[in-house]
Amino acid sequence: MASYILKRLLLMIPTLLGILLVSFVIIQFVPGGPVERMIAQLQGHGTEATARFGGGNGGDMGAGSMSAQSAGQSSKYRGAQGLDPEFIQELEALYGFDKPAPQRFLLMVKNYVHFDLGTSYYRDVGVLDLVLEKMPVSISLGLWSTLIIYLVSIPLGIKKAVRDGSAFDIWTSAAVFVGYAIPSFMFAILLIVVFAGGRYFDLFPLRGLVSDNWEEMGPLQLAGDYMWHMTLPIAAMVISGFASLTLLTKNSFLDEIGKQYVLSARAKGLSEKQVLYGHVFRNAMLIVIAGFPAAFIHIFFTGSLLIEVIFSLDGLGLLSWESIINRDYPVVLGTLYIYALIGLIMTLVRDVVYVLVDPRIDFEGRAA
Repeated sequence: MASYILKRLLLMIPTLLGILLVSFVIIQFVPGGPVERMIAQLQGHGTEATARFGGGNGGDMGAGSMSAQSAGQSSKYRGAQGLDPEFIQELEALYGFDKPAPQRFLLMVKNYVHFDLGTSYYRDVGVLDLVLEKMPVSISLGLWSTLIIYLVSIPLGIKKAVRDGSAFDIWTSAAVFVGYAIPSFMFAILLIVVFAGGRYFDLFPLRGLVSDNWEEMGPLQLAGDYMWHMTLPIAAMVISGFASLTLLTKNSFLDEIGKQYVLSARAKGLSEKQVLYGHVFRNAMLIVIAGFPAAFIHIFFTGSLLIEVIFSLDGLGLLSWESIINRDYPVVLGTLYIYALIGLIMTLVRDVVYVLVDPRIDFEGRAA
């Protein structure tokens, strides 16, 4: 197993390089950029004008096409006509676009090896510091949401498998599918209207991870305040997450319950609980375990954007969205690098858990 883990770790290197290379190349063709943004601000257009007019003339747009302008040549940045070419060169040097694209990519990879993710163009803060600053919100939303979904869905799916076709099975299926059909952001708005002072009750806060006076609170008060703020956002995120995992667990158990080893265990006089949790559980849970990294990554990095906006939670989802809109390339590529790295590590963790749950699985033998 150790050699398999080592191989997987080594394979992460070309995978990360490929992800970064593709992302870097795509960014070169995205209209607009920090130079165009600065020019628009100087011309009095502002951010909205930058988004509208971003890009260059003649199809030569994006960060990858940026190079120094010589005197007498027409500027490739819209709105830059009349500006001193030396000033345009200074802007390009300021944002690092005075170097060829391959050189910029190699320098970026070299820095990423040391987790030097650069500095945001517009916040004047290191990307890694920004990510660490926003991480508590995303961890709170992703971790608690995933934990609640698994704690509810797995026991529910097992009970539905045991009582397949009963009234309990039918009604719970209807309930989880209704929850699945409700968009998280719509349910979040409903929770605000009902429980956060919108119209009926004023029981929960509308914004933030903790209260303003959290520094004055003791450990128990701080924990209570934290859960008070997290109740509505987490409820909005988990409402649609039960259906798929519940049905996956149910179907996995139904497949295993009909197999010969289960019939043999029952014939030996084992109780239904011993058969279910001593024999069926280990085999049926493999497919559920396989989906955990993807579920966690999905909720952690993508599922929280609208929830963060609605409840004014400044997390990674909101940071990524704003960085894309503002063409803050260091933040875009830096957060993508962290996302990809965590995703690859979680996939490796999934394989290790596979082996711990079922020792019959031998990835190392298959690789050989």
